[in-house]
Order: sequence, then structure tokens, then C-alpha cells
Amino acid sequence: MPDAIWIDRDEQLPALARQLETPAWIGVDTEFLRERTFFPKLCLLQLAAEGQIWCVDTLRISSLDPLMPALTAAAARKLIHAARQDLEAVYLSAKRVMTPVFDTQIAAGCVGLKPQMGYAELVKTLLDVTVPKGQTRTDWSKRPLTREQLEYAADDVLYLGEIAAHLDLRLRELKREHWAREDCLAVEDKHLYEPDPAQAWVRLRGLAQLAPATRARAKAIAVWREKLARARDLPRAWILADAAIFSIADGGPPPLNDSLAASLLQALEQASNDVQDREPIQDARPTLEQKALIDRLGKIVDSRALELQISAEVLAPRGELKALAMGASTRTNLPRESHALTGWRREEIGTRLLEAMG
Repeated sequence: MPDAIWIDRDEQLPALARQLETPAWIGVDTEFLRERTFFPKLCLLQLAAEGQIWCVDTLRISSLDPLMPALTAAAARKLIHAARQDLEAVYLSAKRVMTPVFDTQIAAGCVGLKPQMGYAELVKTLLDVTVPKGQTRTDWSKRPLTREQLEYAADDVLYLGEIAAHLDLRLRELKREHWAREDCLAVEDKHLYEPDPAQAWVRLRGLAQLAPATRARAKAIAVWREKLARARDLPRAWILADAAIFSIADGGPPPLNDSLAASLLQALEQASNDVQDREPIQDARPTLEQKALIDRLGKIVDSRALELQISAEVLAPRGELKALAMGASTRTNLPRESHALTGWRREEIGTRLLEAMG
């Protein structure tokens, strides 16, 4: 492994930025903490290009801005494994999304490898190299980092170029380059990293089973929690657990101090005009007819996945088939919004699903 160059001073960034202007690809990884915060705390940015590795101490430098032109330049692909969290961590720090992205986890799924495959397993599968996992749960905010931590961090970008080359070749052989390109482009959408707090209730499971007035209160509480968690940079559950949201919505006392309880009651009062909750929410429990349709759609996906020699999950996860089947039977949640019915998936499976739904 080449020795990683440690970058922890602002005056080092311009030189690094110049070195990143010419490579055809840049390997990227991040280390961050999120256990005690709402937003990820970016602790380290690892970069690889042309046989060199850099570890940028994001806790010591004042801004990533000098590097962002290189990290958003169209000429160099950004090779990232399971890119979404890394993109989020950098976006929240620099307010720009790294582009163009080649997500090696996405590409692996497109060529028939296990979806959601971890980096170490992918390196072992493609290169027969074992990547140590000893620092998986390390505290990346502590300084100085140990030699073992630095080696682990460097390993996370060391093999990205090689595995990307293997995946590129296989994608070309299978004529699936556009599959990976479309799916990687989707993770570059900055709106993924700027979610609307007003839609925080979407995260709650079980809303459809509540009465309209109770449901409206639960949604209002979820939005209140989201805004407060963001403002205080605390995990949602530290403000209020999901179970507590349902309890309060059903009339239970809020397990909060007086100040927060008063703030919550004010939010509920402001939302009281929406007690009838006109937002259509699909019942979470499918009927027997819908279950039969879900099974039928699942068989279609499984059959096509077998033909393509990829995981059915890559084509259409079971949860998406459930949403399609229930939407089709009630004519709500229009199928055109489904992931499985757009882009390359429409040609491979979407048309067959639409035909099966009538």
C-alpha cells in the first residue's frame, strides 16, 4: 500500500486540488460519525488517484471549497462504493454534490453480483484480496489517528480503481453501461441530501392504520421532531421515539420537559385545521386480491431476474411491488412514479408489470 499523504492544513489544499485536475478517475471515501448527531460529522476524506492516496483531515481544515472544482469536474469519474452516505457527508460540508459518480456497489448489482455488497467483500470477490475490517467501529473524531486507522482509511480507496476496471469490462460485455450510468446519476440528485422536513412523517410506519385525526396529529409531531432535531443537531430518537409519537397522537402525555411540551402543543394547535388529514395514505395491509397480484408480479420479476442473472432486488424490491399492486387496485399512487417503471428497468421489467396489472 502506498503511504497516504496526510492533509490537515488549508495551505496544502491548493496543491492537492491541482494534482486532482488531470486524472481520469478519483477514488473517494469518507469517515464520519452520526451516533450522537442528526447530521453526519465528517471526520476524514480519503482520495486516490494515479497511484497516490491522500487523507484530508476535515476536522482541521476550514473548508473543502478548494477541492470541490476537482471533485465536481466532468472529466474525472468519482469512484465511490455505496456512494450515498459519502455524497451526503461531503454535500453537507461543501453544499455541492460530487459528480460524475461511479458507484461500485451499484455497478456490482448490475453485473449480477450480490446487491448491497460491502467494499471488502467486493474486493475479495473481484481481486482475491482481503481487506482488514478491524477499524469498522472506530471513533474517527479522535486525534491523532493510529497507524492502523490510517491504513484502514487508505485501504478504502486503494482498490477502487481496480474494481471499477473489472466492473466496467463486465458492464460492456453485458451491454449494461447505461444501467449503471442511470442508477449512479440518481444518487447525484442534491434533493436527496436536502429532504423537506414537512415530509418527515413519511418515515413513520403504521400511519395508514390510524384514524384520520390521530394520523394528522402523528404527522404534525413527526414534522415538529424533524425540525427540532435538525436545529439541535441531535438524533431524532433523542428528541422523541417513534413509539412516543403514536402515543401522543393517541392522546397520551408527551414525555418531554415543560418547554418542549409547550412547543409541541403549539405545533399541534397549528396543525389542528388538518385533522381530517386529506393526504391519501395507502392502507398498509393488502387485501387478498392485492396479495395475489403481489405474488404474480413477484414471479414476473423473479423470472426476468433469472434470465438476466441478476438479483430480483435490482429490478424491483418486494416493497415496490406491493406499492404497485395496491396502487393498481385502487388507482392511486400512479404506477408511472415507480422506480421499476422508469429508465432501463421499464424496458427490462416495467412493461411486463404494467401488462400484468391490466
